[in-house]
Amino acid sequence: MRRVGGEGCGSPWDRDGRKETGGRSGLVTEEVSGGSDGIGTGDPLVQRLLKGLRAGHRASLAESITLVETSHPKKKLQARQLLTEVLQDAKYTYYLYGTKSLSLRLGLSGPPGAGKSTFIERLGKFYTAKGHKVAVLAVDPSSATTGGSLLGDKTRMPELSRDMNAYIRPSPSRGHLGGVTRSTNEAIVLCEAAGFDIIIVETIGVGQSEFSVVDMVDLFALIIPPGGGDELQGLKRGIMEMSDLIVVNKSDGDLIPAARRMQYEYISALKYIRPKSKHWSIPVKRISSLTGEGIDELWDLMQKYRKIMEDCGKFVSCRRSQRRAWLWTHLKDSLVSTFINSSGLKEKIDQIEQEVMDGVLSPGDAADILLQEHIDVLKQKDRKI
Repeated sequence: MRRVGGEGCGSPWDRDGRKETGGRSGLVTEEVSGGSDGIGTGDPLVQRLLKGLRAGHRASLAESITLVETSHPKKKLQARQLLTEVLQDAKYTYYLYGTKSLSLRLGLSGPPGAGKSTFIERLGKFYTAKGHKVAVLAVDPSSATTGGSLLGDKTRMPELSRDMNAYIRPSPSRGHLGGVTRSTNEAIVLCEAAGFDIIIVETIGVGQSEFSVVDMVDLFALIIPPGGGDELQGLKRGIMEMSDLIVVNKSDGDLIPAARRMQYEYISALKYIRPKSKHWSIPVKRISSLTGEGIDELWDLMQKYRKIMEDCGKFVSCRRSQRRAWLWTHLKDSLVSTFINSSGLKEKIDQIEQEVMDGVLSPGDAADILLQEHIDVLKQKDRKI
């Protein structure tokens, strides 16, 4: 697997900020020009962060992720321009090296107590020992008071946190549904630009509905603990049918018999669930994050999955579908924000909200009324123009 971005990681950029450009007569170089609006690569902050990302600087990566998480209007514009440049870099690297230039994006989910953090640390150390660079994006539940992370997953990965070939970024969900944050897609792209070739996204881990991460990763693994107490748990479709790999964790000590039973139950349950792809049957692997047993075989399964998906063309087509889902996620967020902040609707929204709380209007009728009000406001503006 070829690493993406950064010096020494297959980046098409040299130290002077010149880019190799493919052509029929071979490779030439061209200077990088600044943005015409004064914000693009001509903006000092964007220039500095872009240079740092291409060089694989961790501080630039941390600052860049903070930038894309912002809600400040000017910083949002800077973040968009930074992402545009980063995506152009990634597209050009793919043009040169094909799928070898693409990182492996791994999504992990599971119920609380499944041992996800311990599993990630064991898996991350396994990857870095093989020469890979690993970025972990851990999504934590948010405090209702401060909006910050409640758990701080980084504190539960002490060994991986000290590894110079690993980067861990805990981010609060801020109420975003699906087990991920609003800017997880952006953070993945930035980590790849900084030279990390394996990106692990750990979701909150609170239930059966958090599979938004499936639209962001190449391989989605469900982590489950032994002794769940419900033999029919595997029959609950939801998150099960979106998984590419099921991992029974904590298969060590006195829990080995329970882990074996859980493995057999899930294998049996999967017979009633149609796989996501006709090219891949969902395996159930039993491992121990404590002893490391089964980690080698798990990595072999992941490599096998990638090769099969690449050979049938699904690996690249899924990346295309992920970008489309990314578009619609931002569009939905932007539409709601634009609607709420629309001039002339503020008083009406307050009035409708009060009527809904008082039980005068049903939420469905209230939503229709507000939407019609918004359409009427837009029509009035068009007439004035």
